[in-house]
Amino acid sequence: MVIRVFVASSSGSVAIKKRQQDVVRFLEANRIEFEEVDITMSEEKRQWMYKNIPEDRQPAQGNPLPPQIFSDDRYCGDYEGFFESKESNTVFSFLGLKPNLASKVSVIWQTFRGILEIFRLSCP
Repeated sequence: MVIRVFVASSSGSVAIKKRQQDVVRFLEANRIEFEEVDITMSEEKRQWMYKNIPEDRQPAQGNPLPPQIFSDDRYCGDYEGFFESKESNTVFSFLGLKPNLASKVSVIWQTFRGILEIFRLSCP
């Protein structure tokens, strides 16, 4: 199974660049193997991305913006879907993967840090 993140390396939008970086950094930090596909370098790849996003997930106007995420040929979602899954600790499910030990440790560590922060703020 190959996770593919469709990006635009020459995007003029700061928001798109930040979203792409967020997805890529998360995957790298959690040691999730992925392939970055630059749609600005290949019309064929751009068209493949557009055609393989389900109709009900297409924007009302214009073309879908990167990042768009696929697992093999299965569409996972766009940045909003990724962000929601990240916030709810369901990224592996979003990507169609089984959680690995490193990700479980990461979630536990994040939870522990959150608890420590709560204690820090509640203690004088």
